[in-house]
Amino acid sequence: MPHKFLSKNPDPEYYTREVKRLNSKVRNAYNKSKSGQLNHEELTHLSKKLLIATKKAQENFLRTVLHNEGNSWAEFFKYVKRRKGGKENVTGLKDSNGMLITEPIDKANVLNSFYASVFSCKRINKQIPPTKSGEPFSMCIKTLRKRLASLGNKKSVGPDGIPGAILKLGGEAMIPYLARLMDITLNNNAIPNDWKKARVSPIYKGGDRTSVGNYRPVSLTSVVCKQMEHIIAGYIRQIWEKSGWLYKGQHGFRPGYSCESQLVTVCQNIADSLDEGG
Repeated sequence: MPHKFLSKNPDPEYYTREVKRLNSKVRNAYNKSKSGQLNHEELTHLSKKLLIATKKAQENFLRTVLHNEGNSWAEFFKYVKRRKGGKENVTGLKDSNGMLITEPIDKANVLNSFYASVFSCKRINKQIPPTKSGEPFSMCIKTLRKRLASLGNKKSVGPDGIPGAILKLGGEAMIPYLARLMDITLNNNAIPNDWKKARVSPIYKGGDRTSVGNYRPVSLTSVVCKQMEHIIAGYIRQIWEKSGWLYKGQHGFRPGYSCESQLVTVCQNIADSLDEGG
């Protein structure tokens, strides 16, 4: 069977055709200069042109990203993440006695103990009587297909080891089995054990890097489970919107609302109050 190996493009995302062309010219000029076929001044001239073209291409790319930030914050933060580079490592942490811990297992135990100490599972839940309509829940194939189509290939893999790329590659053949799995899960009120596990990554917030309190835990759970959670959240959101249960000033965790819309509303209310002499 014919096959082809695809290598990752090493060029930055802001590289244009002009930059690539000049980059190739500089490489060729460098090789010629080593063999004495080209003088050093011409190589310097090409290198300066490449530097100017690269800087201009990067500025244009950044300008485009910032121009579209209001429409797509995801692209903006992707650019910021690419500029920051790889993940930051936790170099060392202090335990409860003030001793500096550097071994990976010991650092994980220190973080685990701290997160367990500040976690509270005490909740006041109202007892809602179950409603039995007699009809089992059935996952909408169209909604599930839409969720899988929007799934990113570079999503972090959860403890179950199933990446998002596998779900997308499965295509239509995968959707009925996923829908059946979710139907069984919801109708039997049972969650697979792999979906209850999470990989916790400490994210540095600021301040002293040796203090465990300056690291925020982020949990990586099953990709399949997260798709089911998104679908359930969509159903609940539709009920809220139709029933009018949400207060109109609720801007958090709602599509089309954000911190910016909340800030604009508050500023507008203040301006209206000042205009009215309040």
